[in-house]
Amino acid sequence: MKQAHTILSHIQSLPQFKLLKSHYCYQKFISLLSPKFQKAIAFVYIRDDTLFVALSHPGFKMELNYNKDLLKSLLSMLAKHDEKCQNMSASKVILFNSKHHKFIQHKPSTNSIPYYKEMAEGTFKVQSEDQELQKAFENIRQSIENQL
Repeated sequence: MKQAHTILSHIQSLPQFKLLKSHYCYQKFISLLSPKFQKAIAFVYIRDDTLFVALSHPGFKMELNYNKDLLKSLLSMLAKHDEKCQNMSASKVILFNSKHHKFIQHKPSTNSIPYYKEMAEGTFKVQSEDQELQKAFENIRQSIENQL
């Protein structure tokens, strides 16, 4: 019985699945970065000796622009130390905003009228001789008791 590792390595060596090998290297490259940069990068790929880095949010573009040398050096170190990724090399780095990977936006609830529970209990004393004022306070008390 063949082991799963040998089956997967055989599948990766087939010409139609050569992208699996490069995908492994791309994921390893992203995992070597700091968590802040891992969150910033949506995906990467190499084409014509150029490393293309898709960003998950436009705000990260300026910060990664200053760290292009870090990305190139990390890619060359990965190519040196991992035998599966020896063919990965890039002389240029291009950053672009990905339209496919955006931050999850929370949709506001459809009910825009807030409903609050009544905090008053309707127990208060009226110390007035005025009948209209007492009647108004009694109406307020009844409306509070009806809402509870």
